[in-house]
Amino acid sequence: MKAFLIDLARCNGCHNCQIVCKDEHVDNDWAPYAAPQPDTGQFWIKVNERVHGSTPKVRVAYTPVLCNHCAHPACAEVARDGAVYQREDGLVIIDPIKAKGQRALVDACPYGAVYWNDELDLPQKCTGCAHLLDEGWEVPRCVEACATDALQFLEEDDIRERFPDAAPLGDCGSCGPRTYYRRAKKPFVAGTLFDPACQEVIVGARATLLDEEGVFAGEALTDGFGDFWIENVDEETYALRLEAEGYEQREEHVVVTDGVNVGDLPLTRTN
Repeated sequence: MKAFLIDLARCNGCHNCQIVCKDEHVDNDWAPYAAPQPDTGQFWIKVNERVHGSTPKVRVAYTPVLCNHCAHPACAEVARDGAVYQREDGLVIIDPIKAKGQRALVDACPYGAVYWNDELDLPQKCTGCAHLLDEGWEVPRCVEACATDALQFLEEDDIRERFPDAAPLGDCGSCGPRTYYRRAKKPFVAGTLFDPACQEVIVGARATLLDEEGVFAGEALTDGFGDFWIENVDEETYALRLEAEGYEQREEHVVVTDGVNVGDLPLTRTN
């Protein structure tokens, strides 16, 4: 059985996957797998963007989302007349003939991956480009177009064996999502250190994070702009220790729930 693997650390938000999906399916009838996708209102794969931190210390995380081609699809449970079925390769298909009028399929999907086509009176979603796979393509078009290999289409057993950190974004009940994600970006702590006496940034200062028990959790040195970035931080409460030669040590209390910009922090000279 095949499944999608998405490496979030590789996704740069180019939207190629989203564009080629529209190119492949808008105004194209790929019976018996899909009726034409409308020009607007549907994204069978889309790239969500989330900004972490605050200006000027920000990171943007990109997350491609599509049908999870679940092992036990919630849409199939409410479908009538066999309108939803799973192929031997694992792709879940909404039959464009049998599913007409079955709006319940849209509401049943816990991931919001099924769309309603008002003009055709039809629920629609990603087919994994089943029509191309039948023609001998090894991967769907979104995967073929991904310039960074953030999207892959692999045997599910290989994913589990080779990428033990890969997991679905969420499991809604017993549906068993089968689109796997890995290397999700964790929050960060960033800031700028400066000397208020001379109004210049401090280069080479050390910023250290310690958890509530005083255990080391990460560190970084300030760069030529006085900036430090402590990456891949868990969502916890920390003490931020700031040190530089010739300056008094400073400590800040930091609560991390997302990317945190502690702002411009002055250090006091020791003499």
